[in-house]
Amino acid sequence: MFQQITIVGYLGRDPEMRFTPNGQAVTSFSLATNRSYTNNAGQKVDETTWFRISVWGAQAESCNQYLKKGSVALVVGRLRPDPQSGNPRIYTRNDGTPGASFEVNALNVRFLPSGGTGSYQQDMGDEAGGPEDEEIPF
Repeated sequence: MFQQITIVGYLGRDPEMRFTPNGQAVTSFSLATNRSYTNNAGQKVDETTWFRISVWGAQAESCNQYLKKGSVALVVGRLRPDPQSGNPRIYTRNDGTPGASFEVNALNVRFLPSGGTGSYQQDMGDEAGGPEDEEIPF
C-alpha cells in the first residue's frame, strides 16, 4: 500500500528548525492552499486549507535557510493522521469555529518563484528549459 500527496501553497509563518536527541535536523512550517469558487447562491467563496509540514535531514536545513513566511513551495510527502483518531488534527480557532490541520511528512520540497513574471506553469516551463509559449496539457 502507498499514499502520496502533492501540495503547492504559501508558507503561513517562518520555518522553525530543531534537532532530535541524536542530532537530526527537523524543520516545521505551515502551508496554505487557496481555492475560490462561486456557490449555488452566486456568492464567491474563498476556501483555505492548512497543512503542517515536517521536513527531515539536510533538506530541513535548506528549508530553514531559504524559505520564509509568504514563500511558495511544492511539497511531496505522505499524510500523517492524528494517532488518537486516525483523522486530521481538529482544533478550535481564535474566533471559536472548528478547524482541521493536516499533518504531512515531506519527502521532497521544491522552492517556487513567489510572483512576478507569470503563471506557475510558465515559470516552471522556463526553469525546466522548455519553450515559454508551450502550453501544459493539464
